[in-house]
Amino acid sequence: MAETGASPLPCTPPARSPLFSAEQFMWLTARVLEQRLFAYHFLRGAPDAVEAALDAYRNEDGGYGHALEPDLRGPVSQPLHTAHALRVLDAVGRCGGQRVERVCRYLTSVSTADGALPAIHPSARGYPAAPRVQGSPTASETPAQAASRGSLAATGPVVGLLHRNEVWHAWLFRATDFCWQAVANLEQPRPHEVLAAVAFLDSVPDRPRAEAAADRLGRLVRAQRLAALGPEGPVAGERRVPQQVAHRGDPGPGPRHFPHDFAKSPASLARAWFTDEEMARSLDHLAAGQQEDGGWPVRRRPWAPVPVFEARALVTIEALCILRAYGRFVG
Repeated sequence: MAETGASPLPCTPPARSPLFSAEQFMWLTARVLEQRLFAYHFLRGAPDAVEAALDAYRNEDGGYGHALEPDLRGPVSQPLHTAHALRVLDAVGRCGGQRVERVCRYLTSVSTADGALPAIHPSARGYPAAPRVQGSPTASETPAQAASRGSLAATGPVVGLLHRNEVWHAWLFRATDFCWQAVANLEQPRPHEVLAAVAFLDSVPDRPRAEAAADRLGRLVRAQRLAALGPEGPVAGERRVPQQVAHRGDPGPGPRHFPHDFAKSPASLARAWFTDEEMARSLDHLAAGQQEDGGWPVRRRPWAPVPVFEARALVTIEALCILRAYGRFVG
């Protein structure tokens, strides 16, 4: 029997098409949540099914855990997991109501003194986490000290999603102020800070201010060569990073970032940072990245087998959504 509210599934995509190959990859390798999300995006799956799968990661405190974000393991609620949950809810049009009210209460409970979110909360102590998780306690600080630092990377995407869905909560006021100040203070940003800033600026209500901030940020991205404007250059893990793709301020080599990473849709403010030719090359490079098994690779340096395995499904869905947003295929 079909699920309540589900639409009839269309015919399977043509064999050997990129979407067909990706579908096979998802059924073979993905977690249930990503399978449901893929079905929602490309097979007319029901949003109820996505919500049901997401509920497995929800905790009593209103946050999310259980390695929802694959690079942060353990059962406890964390801001990164909760941001991931909000992205899923936003994707299926369910980012509102009592569920999000509970999420906002959780966000309030873990916020720093300036109203922002820490990248990682002390409750993660003892559980494995990827080195890339910014804000992890260093050798010279305690977990409590790490949690006292507000993070634009953690806060910006959450604030942007809540504004995008017209959610109003007392927590948003100070968190929004933090994001405005953090974006204004960016002078030598790292790519993950730019991504967070774009997620905030694309949805914050004050559009003139957002457009001005995005224009300044785009000039920094180009001046500091944070985007690779062609497929040539190093890959993640290489020891030398040529100037044209160097990530200024990054502690060593890392994956390249391309225009499509910053401007995930034509509606993004970051789209204005790149010429049509640069964006076309970027999308060509993205489309060509699909591997023989139908999935896209995780470009950051691997740190453990299972998190990378789980993250490939997320990367694959994002790649397909970006390509569809730019009209590269209809699915």
